Order: sequence, then structure tokens, then C-alpha cells
Amino acid sequence: MALPAHTTKSFDSDLAELARAIAEMGGLAERQIAEAIGALTTRDSRRAQRIIGADATIDRMQRNIEERAIEIIARRQPVAGDLRQVIGILRIANEVERIGDLAKNIGKRIIAIDGEEMPRTSMSGVNHMATLMLAQLRDVLDSFARRDVAQAVDVWTRDQEIDQLCTSLSQELLAYMMERPDGASLGAHLMFCTKNLERMGDHATNIAEAVHYMVKGQTLSRDRPKADLTSMLGLDGGICELRAESGQGH
Repeated sequence: MALPAHTTKSFDSDLAELARAIAEMGGLAERQIAEAIGALTTRDSRRAQRIIGADATIDRMQRNIEERAIEIIARRQPVAGDLRQVIGILRIANEVERIGDLAKNIGKRIIAIDGEEMPRTSMSGVNHMATLMLAQLRDVLDSFARRDVAQAVDVWTRDQEIDQLCTSLSQELLAYMMERPDGASLGAHLMFCTKNLERMGDHATNIAEAVHYMVKGQTLSRDRPKADLTSMLGLDGGICELRAESGQGH
């Protein structure tokens, strides 16, 4: 039985409201990433503190979207494709919130670095990685707004570029730490920042998968392409150890 027109219009209005909230939340996450990289480049601790503080806004947005989505499910009782839309939005909000957490963690690392001189070539690589990540996030949020599966799959595939750059930068930073033992702490903090950017890329691909499921009603049928080899370099353990020492989590 077809739904009454007024019911369908009300549900569409609810979805549009959630989509606007996702767009606002995604825009703030983009600004957080750009601010984090800018603060890292200049070792600006005050700017980093603002990034950390602003994360509470993204968290609040995520909770509001979740509460609104649950209310819609309870009141509208959507099924099939309509239910997929609401569940997909819930998933996307959670992924964006995690991206915000990772930007906040870069802010924490900036404070720990405390004005130390950065290796120029590594910082150039970090900036390039951040540029790729921001493009990936913008494109995947656009794919959600447009329900564009082809664009979502493109983002999903492009994650390999960020993985490869993360591996290359990690190797470079490891060499830097070996050559300059006095720079080991700085190198480890920068390595952690690159890993945060790589994980942001993973969350963007999760959003791409959510968009695919919302539109197609099925998961992507092939394995996710991955090119992050940092675990093979034995770097993940060192990052985890440093995080434990400093009390900073994901």
C-alpha cells in the first residue's frame, strides 16, 4: 500500500533536515582538518587549543543527528529503502565524528611538539596528504548529498593514494629519527599525525560504503583497496607505545 502523500512529504522533509545537519557537521570537520594542519605547520599551540575545544561542537552535532534519526524511526517506522536512508545517515554522522576526533588528536600532538623545528620535506608531505584527505572528504560528502554512487566509489578507490603517502612519510620519518636521535620525539609525533590523516581517509571510505548501501541496497562487492604498509614497517607498535606514554588516545 502506498503511503499517503502527506506522510511521504513529511518523511522527505525529515531526511532533508538530517542531510543539512550532515552537511553542516562535515563542513566543520573539514575546517578542523585545515586548521589542524595550519597549526601543525606553524607550531601554533593556541590554535591547537581552539581545535581541541571545537571538537565538542562536532560531538554535539553527532548526538543531535542520532537523536533525530531515532525519533524518525520510532515515529515514521520506515522500511526498505527509507530505512536504509536513515541508517546510512546515522553511520555517516558517526564517521564524521571520528574524523573530528582525529583532527583533535593532531591538535594534542601540536601542543606536545611545543615549537620544535619541523623537517621541511616531511611537512611538505604532511601538507600534501592533508590536501588529498580534504578532497576525499569533500567529494564523499558531495556524493552523499547527490546520492552519487560513482563518485562514492571513486573516493573509495582513491584511498590508496593516502595509504601510499602515509607509508612513504613513515619511512622518511623513521630515517629522520635514526639520523637525529634528538629528534626522535618530534618524528614520532609527526608520524602519529600522518597516521591520523590516514585513518581519516579510512573513515571517508566508510562514508563512501554507506552511500553505496543507501542507494544500491547492498555492500560493495569487492575488497577495499589498501596500500598502508606501516604495520609491516613495525611502526604501529611504536605509535601505540608513544600514545600510551603521553596519555593521548584516538
